[in-house]
Amino acid sequence: MGKSLLHTPEGVRDIYGEEYARKLLIEQKLHETIRLYGYQDIQTPTFEFFDVYSKEIGTTPSSQLYKFFDKEGNTLSLRPDFTPSCARCAAKYFMDETGPIRLTYSGNTFLNTSSLQGKRGEVTQMGAELMMEPSVQADAEMICLVIDALKNCGLTDFQITVGEVEYFKGLCAQAGLSGEVELRLRDFISAKNYFGAQELLEQQRVRKDYAKVFLRLSDMVLGASDLSEAARLVQNDRSLRAVERLEQLYQVLRQYGTEKYIFFDLGLLSKYNYYTGVIFKGYTYGVGDAVVTGGRYDSLLSYFGKKGPAIGFMVVVDDLLEALKRQNIAPKPASDGVLALYERDAFAGALRYTKEQRGQGVCAELTPVNDRAEAERYALGHPGKQALFFSADGGRIRLCQ
Repeated sequence: MGKSLLHTPEGVRDIYGEEYARKLLIEQKLHETIRLYGYQDIQTPTFEFFDVYSKEIGTTPSSQLYKFFDKEGNTLSLRPDFTPSCARCAAKYFMDETGPIRLTYSGNTFLNTSSLQGKRGEVTQMGAELMMEPSVQADAEMICLVIDALKNCGLTDFQITVGEVEYFKGLCAQAGLSGEVELRLRDFISAKNYFGAQELLEQQRVRKDYAKVFLRLSDMVLGASDLSEAARLVQNDRSLRAVERLEQLYQVLRQYGTEKYIFFDLGLLSKYNYYTGVIFKGYTYGVGDAVVTGGRYDSLLSYFGKKGPAIGFMVVVDDLLEALKRQNIAPKPASDGVLALYERDAFAGALRYTKEQRGQGVCAELTPVNDRAEAERYALGHPGKQALFFSADGGRIRLCQ
């Protein structure tokens, strides 16, 4: 066997043992909270037809997708993002549904890029989608669900930064920017690249007063009381309505009692161009990127034949786990259960014991050893479990760990 066969490709890795147990526990805690809000589980395929993630939909660029062909010659893609798949399912299975549709998902997503910059090409995401509900109360529900989910995982020190895509789009329309320039400017502002944005605006000869507002977006984190300042900076109805929506959202968040976690950033944008309104990200210490992203995507369902508003979020489970670990609050999986360590001639007695324990719902591991000394060494390597040694003479001895 070649040595290279022991290694994984760049961007992916094996997860096992206690680390994987912690990850499963985090997924369980996230799922518990999402289910409390009434969301139903859905499982979508790991790969879809390429068109589900097309440029027109506004999801991941084609160059970053894992693409391949089926035997009929159709182009397929590993999913980079769950939201388009959930939108497809809503159109397929809930076409005539006019009331709220609440879905939750969990699984791995895949990005094929040469500039991973320390990120993984395969990550686990868990999230929720609320469709056919346009209200500001729906926006607040998703944000508060995120807050409750993070708290249930043990996180206490975090913030949710909220923006409004329409504020930026209103400015672009006011300045007369083309769709191509808007996308380029979106990338600069999203990356907080002040100088890149400034150069682009100068190249496009954007009016100085408009350019000044765009450049302020690169560093415009506000408290709720400062939203009126954002309104004073613009003279178009589209941006003003976006600020009004954020003000309404904040009032609902206050009713939930979650306002202390909230900050506003009118320069908050996303690489996903299907977002149409409120957008938010969750940040905490220990990782360099958001552990949660979400937002409203009121046009996405129409690409699959069903018109209707929607909002959702996704948690990057791997990043959340890393943040918890670095903050020394990572949950410790229970390692309860028993070890039945037996000499060769004591198998029957050890087997009866483990069957009794398993019948009572207790995890029971059955392992052969040569003698008591080996049994004690094995038990020391499995702290937290009750260890019994079954000797060849029929004895049963509880081992101290």
